[in-house]
Amino acid sequence: MNDALDYKLAQRDIKPTAMRILVLQHLMEQNKAISLQTIESAFDIADKSTLYRTLKTFEKNKLVHTIDDGTKQLKYALCLESCECETIDQHYHFHCSNCQNTFCLTNQNIPKIELPKNFKMHRANMVIKGLCENCNK
Repeated sequence: MNDALDYKLAQRDIKPTAMRILVLQHLMEQNKAISLQTIESAFDIADKSTLYRTLKTFEKNKLVHTIDDGTKQLKYALCLESCECETIDQHYHFHCSNCQNTFCLTNQNIPKIELPKNFKMHRANMVIKGLCENCNK
């Protein structure tokens, strides 16, 4: 498994360190986006600043993307292999108002938006709110 994690980091020009490998493995085990606080609670061996720097490195190198789901806690999720974090790669997110989990809807890309002349979009944040499959049972 470590070889696969090392390879995934190398693909994004990220030097593999023990902490980066652990955080990547943890992110790969998730089926939802997670906050720094959630990651911090999973690792009692790391301080918050180390985890934050790791996530920022992952974001800068397009391994993860961030989601502002309105909870005042930025969430992190792995990017797809083909993602270059360009506007065409941006997708919708779903935030469950009951369990507070946020999910990437990677098969639903944000449509191209016609902006006024001389406007330039850097990011779009489209969050759908409702009940996830588990909470809707």
